[in-house]
Amino acid sequence: MSVLRVALAGLGVRGRHWADVLVRSPRCEIVAYADPNPASLERAIAQFGQRPTFASAEETLAALPDIDALILANPPIGRESQVRAAVARNIPMLIEKPLALTVEEAAQLVEIAEKANVPLMVGLNFRYLGVTRETMRLLADETVGKPDFARFTYERYRDGNRADLNKYPLTMQQPMLWEQSIHHFDLMRYVYSQEPLSVQCRTWNPPWSMYQSDANVAALFTFDGGISDTRMIVNYQGTWQSGWAEPNFEWRTDCTNGVISQRHQFGDLFYAHQSDTALTPIELPPHEQWITETQGLLDAFVDAIVDGKPLQCSGRDHLMSLAMVQACALSSREGRTVEIASVLPQESGSYHRIS
Repeated sequence: MSVLRVALAGLGVRGRHWADVLVRSPRCEIVAYADPNPASLERAIAQFGQRPTFASAEETLAALPDIDALILANPPIGRESQVRAAVARNIPMLIEKPLALTVEEAAQLVEIAEKANVPLMVGLNFRYLGVTRETMRLLADETVGKPDFARFTYERYRDGNRADLNKYPLTMQQPMLWEQSIHHFDLMRYVYSQEPLSVQCRTWNPPWSMYQSDANVAALFTFDGGISDTRMIVNYQGTWQSGWAEPNFEWRTDCTNGVISQRHQFGDLFYAHQSDTALTPIELPPHEQWITETQGLLDAFVDAIVDGKPLQCSGRDHLMSLAMVQACALSSREGRTVEIASVLPQESGSYHRIS
């Protein structure tokens, strides 16, 4: 298989990022578009070229015999029939996060794919940012020692009515958690190579919010410490309805001999030793926002499907990040600390897999 023939389902904002990356890739080609909105199909044809069009992933898979992979960039609703259709034809899937809107539903999708031995990868593109990889290098080299505690701040006024943003988060339950914080929680697990043990969380909606459900999250996570003896604490604050339109991001990790600080979600990485009077910047590779990291995600998918390399961002690995989200919602609703493992369906086996 020299070129991976890909069907792309979902042509909203994220789907158009995928189309852009796919048409640039020498290892892939788009063989079909799928979207229920005719205007979205017409826009994709005008921007990325003529291909067969369908209203759904299921119709696409039923009609075309020459599909090697399916990318689902559509909303995380009603995906079981799409996954079953792909599994029936032994077609690997790359599915945008979150895989589903409950851990239980996501676990069912993972089991469907695993029982058929069909690869299912989740679109966690932030793992492939240059700044993410450099942060991991700093931690691996112990440039400032071992991590002990961290603060992760993400503040944004997300105007959900903008034409270039998906609209379904306006009416979904816990939109900040399921659509945005899921990225941040997954990055914590991935970068620290640790699994979460418990969380105490509060979610709420400011009075000016355009979202029907909570757009603000404050959470305190305890992690297992990985191979170290110290359980790590991460203080998280995230909002989609900031009182100021200027975005703010800082991910600061305090270590035994200094700090690592990321000042922008796509870059601006620094470190300092305890006695330093200023932060030292880290040089990062060139980056085209939404494209470079998505290309990295696609490359990892193709490497697994075509070259037989280990599957990264597996569906099973994703379940633990989803459990962090669901535990936050439960903690806020019941006003108590929640053990992360308690929200995982135990009958489905191990979930502690950072991959």
